[in-house]
Amino acid sequence: MTLSQKWNKGKWLFAMFIPCLLYYVLFKYLPIFGIVVAFKDYSLYKGIWASDWVGLKYFRMFFNSSDFWLLLRNTFLLGFYNLAFGFAAPIALALLLNEMRLRAFKRFVQTVSYLPHFISNVVAASMVIIFLSPTGGVFNRMLTSFGFDSINFMIEPGWFRPIYVLSEIWQHVGWESIIFLAALTAIDPSLYEAAGIDGASRWRKIVHVTLPGISSTMIVLLILKIGSMMEIGFEKVFLLANPATYANADILSTYVYRAGLVNGNFSYGSAIDLFTAAVSFVFLLNANYMSRKFTGNSLW
Repeated sequence: MTLSQKWNKGKWLFAMFIPCLLYYVLFKYLPIFGIVVAFKDYSLYKGIWASDWVGLKYFRMFFNSSDFWLLLRNTFLLGFYNLAFGFAAPIALALLLNEMRLRAFKRFVQTVSYLPHFISNVVAASMVIIFLSPTGGVFNRMLTSFGFDSINFMIEPGWFRPIYVLSEIWQHVGWESIIFLAALTAIDPSLYEAAGIDGASRWRKIVHVTLPGISSTMIVLLILKIGSMMEIGFEKVFLLANPATYANADILSTYVYRAGLVNGNFSYGSAIDLFTAAVSFVFLLNANYMSRKFTGNSLW
């Protein structure tokens, strides 16, 4: 089949793919050229190409700064906790929805769990702050009704990570479960029938049929999650954090915002961001290698 014949056969598919291609070219690939800023003493007046080349100056500056290990630790721990608890939550929800027999109730639960995904991070963070308010927040009202003292959650550094992780799960668990629900539909129903004939309970069917049936999907998504573990979204952390919680809340992306945009040191911020991307790439490679070695499934 010639190229023109392939085009005539799938021209509408190609047409639908063009917006996606343009998005990645304009917002993902073209900005890659901007990493040269990390190796220059960038000046708005001189421009990128006329700015002086400084090599690894800003990388060394960041590695030698007193904030380096604190930022690295906070980013890694926040990403790790989000992975440890946030990855299992949509799987559990998908399994529960798959076991529901009442279709109306199942649709209701799906709708309720999907809705928070469409709430902006500004609104979601505002809701969290209101719910945890020490004066009129619903959680502190519950505490005081049981005789406990109210807690100002938002200024306690120890509470920041649980609050962030739980808010992420609440906001995205329903949406992320869609992938696992789609994977569940690919499992052959005859496997459940055979397991039932052998006397398997519903729990054993889940363990021996359902989970192995979606294991490849779980592994691929786990690899992607590990690869993006250090790429924590800036918006929600910035909105929930405050100077009182910086000991646990200050991460690489919020530090880049302060150093690069607020203070105007664009080269320094670009160097930190490039370092974060390099660490994420190493995590992705290692996760993919370990998955291919021990399970036989990988991204490539």
